[in-house]
Amino acid sequence: PTAGAMASQLEGAMETLINVFHHYSGKEGDKYKLSKKELKELLQSELGCFLETQKDTGAVEKIMQDLDENGDGEVDFQEYVVLVAALTVACNTFFWENA
Repeated sequence: PTAGAMASQLEGAMETLINVFHHYSGKEGDKYKLSKKELKELLQSELGCFLETQKDTGAVEKIMQDLDENGDGEVDFQEYVVLVAALTVACNTFFWENA
């Protein structure tokens, strides 16, 4: 948005996605990627309610494996956005079917 202009809801959501990623990334190693520890912290802090409904105790490890498309043991921004998009689709489907 231009200086002084109000961000749209979608622009605000995009900014939040970026800020959340960078809040957790870079605490160790590459500042543009999430390590397994950083991803776990992000998931527990930002998606705690979602994780609580998961019975699989290895959920974070499975999420990490599924997200880490290039196999480097870290999650980059693109891989993180894929997670958020997939969760958003799942939530939309749930709320649409239960409306």
